[in-house]
Amino acid sequence: MDNLTHSLVGALIGQMGLKRKTGLAMPTLIIAANIPDIDVVATLLGGHQHLAIRRGITHGPIAMLILPLLLWGIMLWFDRWQAERGTRPTKRLLVHKGWLLALAYIGCLSHPLFDWFNSYGIRLLEPFSSQWYYGDTLFIIDPWLWATLIGGIWLSRRREQSGSLKFTRPAVAAALLIGTYITGNNAVSARAEQVTMQAVKLHLNLVPKLVVANPVPIQFWKREMLWRDDIHYGQGIYLAPNNLTLTGAVGVHNASQRLSVESDKDAKAFLFWARMPVILARGEGNDRDIAISDQRFVSPMVGDRFTVRIQPEQLRK
Repeated sequence: MDNLTHSLVGALIGQMGLKRKTGLAMPTLIIAANIPDIDVVATLLGGHQHLAIRRGITHGPIAMLILPLLLWGIMLWFDRWQAERGTRPTKRLLVHKGWLLALAYIGCLSHPLFDWFNSYGIRLLEPFSSQWYYGDTLFIIDPWLWATLIGGIWLSRRREQSGSLKFTRPAVAAALLIGTYITGNNAVSARAEQVTMQAVKLHLNLVPKLVVANPVPIQFWKREMLWRDDIHYGQGIYLAPNNLTLTGAVGVHNASQRLSVESDKDAKAFLFWARMPVILARGEGNDRDIAISDQRFVSPMVGDRFTVRIQPEQLRK
């Protein structure tokens, strides 16, 4: 998910009452909820090489063990540093080392959980396994999720500022609503995949090996349906609860083609990341090349960012 969502999740956890457990609780939760994204430095490599690095080692079990410990140490140091300088806020709660460490772990673990909810992919077991996992539940930026998180935090803060001892209730209610929203979206995706599988078999006489319900922006009741067998691929639009329209022509994805990409770092990284690769020849004569894309990201808005081009001689039949 986007970093605003991760930050709001950390803040909501704090407003559910955990911020009262120790000093520096809220900044620890918010920073911890974002810290696995330190792998964003991989984008400095340019091209598509970052795809093979993002959502990997910093989102895996070793990072989930070490990153909270590092953050915990930094926050303890910061508290002592402020105390020595005489700049530590007098109203801040004393730091409870045990609770501060627990909150660092809670915030950090929330990050891979929410990243798993979308279709981009996450390697939850890296470095022990490079298997990609996909939740296919939420679009990467979800305004409905934002609204619920912000509403819960704002109402909770208002109650807290008024002195109410029940200030946690709006935050808890928001968390329950988010859980219901995510569960419902997961059910929509599961149903969409089932309906698409049946429709492709019935209307196209093909048996998909993979069907993906790709969430779309804002319209949580809608899915961009992507399917493929060993040779063909296609798409459709699903509207809950049972409205499916197969759209576009059935194509040949050529994913079984053997590619020579060991010397092409961008292509190699892209194929490592790709879940639904499509390999197509483009152009003619001297302008001919091979375009490698992914069915999940072919819309005009993002297609160029998720397409790698190689030379025809790198494709071996």
